[in-house]
Amino acid sequence: MGTAIAQALATDGFLLLAIGSVLSGLVRGFSGFGSAMVYLPFAARVLDPVWVLVTLLVIDGLGPVPAVPRAIRDGQPRDVLRLCAGALVGAPIGLAVLLAMEPDIFRYAVSGIAMVLLALLISGFRYRGRLSRPLVYGTGAISGFASSSVGIPGPPVILLYMARPLPVATIRANILLYLFLLELLLAVLFFVKGLVTIEPLLIGLCLLPLYAAAIVIGSVIFDPEHEAVYRWVAYAVIAGSAVSGLPAWDAI
Repeated sequence: MGTAIAQALATDGFLLLAIGSVLSGLVRGFSGFGSAMVYLPFAARVLDPVWVLVTLLVIDGLGPVPAVPRAIRDGQPRDVLRLCAGALVGAPIGLAVLLAMEPDIFRYAVSGIAMVLLALLISGFRYRGRLSRPLVYGTGAISGFASSSVGIPGPPVILLYMARPLPVATIRANILLYLFLLELLLAVLFFVKGLVTIEPLLIGLCLLPLYAAAIVIGSVIFDPEHEAVYRWVAYAVIAGSAVSGLPAWDAI
């Protein structure tokens, strides 16, 4: 086991993965969102697309476990299950797209989608129409597709809940619970397809302490009185990560 961990630490580009993990954890800690949009462009530069998502499942899937019981109490599990039902449809389609993508196309997709979603967040875009059940199922399907194809499931759900007149605690609980259940769904899907191997699992486990520590640090340094400053710092980190992950830079 020690040899396997040493090999994981010796992975080409591991330092870049570590930097991406720390930055994504800091952003998650003081903003509550955006960790995947920071980590993925870094990881896509050095890992195969499937390995990228497996390592993300490890570092971003285990972190929320302690908060799940409270999320069940504070949230609306029935509403979350509707999103998950939609994700059951979208996730397998997204995985098929992922397996057909070339690594450079994956990198362009990750960076491009991250920048588009960031632009939507910065613009303050909100859905103003009626929040029907089909819309909830559809949002879950889009999120599931985005999660298994490019690893970015959160923004469609976040934009949906921003349009709902719910308490902040309920919205946060619903999003946390949904993303946790989606991670479980993706883990099962990847296992069934035989895509989970020991190498990316170990890489993810090596990155997990860095990611978890960065979340704690980000939470500690966050000052609610300067929330706007921290939000714009998060936007800047996400934008920098997305731009730096573009394959066009490789030739420079």
